[in-house]
Amino acid sequence: MFGRPSLKNVTCIEDLREIARRRVPRAYFQYADNGSYSQATLRANQAGLEAVRLRQRVGIDVSSRDLSTTIAGEPAALPVVLAPIGLCGLNIGDGEILACRAAHAAGIQFCLGTMSICSVEDLAAAVSGPFWFQLYLMRDRGFSRELIQRVIEARCSALVITLDLAVLAQRNCDIKNRMTVPPRLTARNALSFASRPAWAWSLRRSGRTGHGNLDGHIHGSEAMTTVAQWVSRQFDPSLSWADIDWIREIWPGKLIIKGITDVADAKIAAEHGAAAIVISNHGGRQLDGAPPTIAALPAIADAVGSDLEVMFDGGIRSGQDVLRALALGASSCMIGRAFVYGLGAAGQQGVARAIDIIRTELDVTMALTGTTSVRSVSPQVIAPRAAGSD
Repeated sequence: MFGRPSLKNVTCIEDLREIARRRVPRAYFQYADNGSYSQATLRANQAGLEAVRLRQRVGIDVSSRDLSTTIAGEPAALPVVLAPIGLCGLNIGDGEILACRAAHAAGIQFCLGTMSICSVEDLAAAVSGPFWFQLYLMRDRGFSRELIQRVIEARCSALVITLDLAVLAQRNCDIKNRMTVPPRLTARNALSFASRPAWAWSLRRSGRTGHGNLDGHIHGSEAMTTVAQWVSRQFDPSLSWADIDWIREIWPGKLIIKGITDVADAKIAAEHGAAAIVISNHGGRQLDGAPPTIAALPAIADAVGSDLEVMFDGGIRSGQDVLRALALGASSCMIGRAFVYGLGAAGQQGVARAIDIIRTELDVTMALTGTTSVRSVSPQVIAPRAAGSD
């Protein structure tokens, strides 16, 4: 399994997922792939999108199609942003750097997560353009203030605040796999690690295996258990909208709030000066039993779409899914697992392939629905429900 796998026969995101499953050790593949508890919400996100039927149109000139747009005031070749995903750099060495380079080469934006392996400074030094940063507001407000200052110094162009992780939901696979950061060789995972030499070599070559944004900022952070204990204590149940006002006093740029699934919360976000919101249930990794995000999208878009940008996250696996979200009120989408599968499959080349798959599918689907611009997508591309259907 040394070397890069051939992507010649990769035709869809599921193909990339299967390659990544074979190349990334079970614990780190399942960390990204799975959801919380019974994973009902994880499954509902995809099923909800698949249930939205598209309206085929004919006899319309679609010879010229425009997939470009602006997202939070930034030009984008596609209505897509690569979402913040923890531990990207444990799918392959320097994973966040490779994913960001692929995104920028494709003309779209990348969002680095607080729980990344590469630090914000690592990424800023490795790429030429600005990127976004996602922040978990920790109990230690001094650390949070310091991290925001580091983000400012890295010249990130937007700060994404995740609000739906005040407490951490249980992810059964992580417990069963006894996942550790940094990776630790045990009898339980020895075969999984040993059978993936390309993965092991990429991490060794990178030299980055811990939480880069935390390294050197926690007393005793060289000890794996110290970091894990600190992180588990830092998610803050007291997090409130007042903390958003506190962040705005420190952060001078665009503020995007992620984790919105309720109209009331969307309206509050608008009142607190957000430039955009991301409708998200954390990819089914937090409140299990919550409805799919696509079900929440139309009402939220109707309520606040004239006041701020509405982005969509949750279950995107295709260009068709992107068009569905746009038709129901989103201005753009975040993709998470779809690009992580590409990353685990083939690094930067795999992420580029994932983006290209979604771009091509979106382009073709636009043509078949009589759509010529992503900026003009409306509910008209959704097929009417048959009489008597649920």
